[in-house]
Amino acid sequence: MTTSETTLWVDADACPLSTRGILNKAARRTGVSLVYVANHAIPVPADRNITCLQVSSGFDVADNEIVERARAGDLVITSDIPLAAEVVAKGANAISARGESHDPDTIGQRLNLRDFMDTMRGSNLKGQQGVLGGGPAAMGPKEKQAFANLLDRWLRTVAP
Repeated sequence: MTTSETTLWVDADACPLSTRGILNKAARRTGVSLVYVANHAIPVPADRNITCLQVSSGFDVADNEIVERARAGDLVITSDIPLAAEVVAKGANAISARGESHDPDTIGQRLNLRDFMDTMRGSNLKGQQGVLGGGPAAMGPKEKQAFANLLDRWLRTVAP
């Protein structure tokens, strides 16, 4: 595949600004199509190949749009494990903004772990507040570099 045939799809509602900067720079450099999908307007640079697709508000509307549009060989940037599982099943690639690759060999395990953690949070561990809450730590330089490295590796496969 070439850069004109592939698309970077970004689950943009929760995409960190630092990740957007890395993506914009990479899209400018390579010419790959970059589409931010969100339920609100995302400011994008004035480049032909960088756009924002604004969808209506609602649960999983942006995710469903990405699943519908993503093709085999495309890259989806998301931290949403169920979305990653759906696009990987279609033959697309998926990575998180923290530089974690979601692939056919690992996505099932991550989906099971996510579901288990949701169940544990829902059970509230016998009333113990905060035991499993809080979410991930803030992204630091290590995660940003891991993301940039993974993105560059993928871009080299579509734009040698």
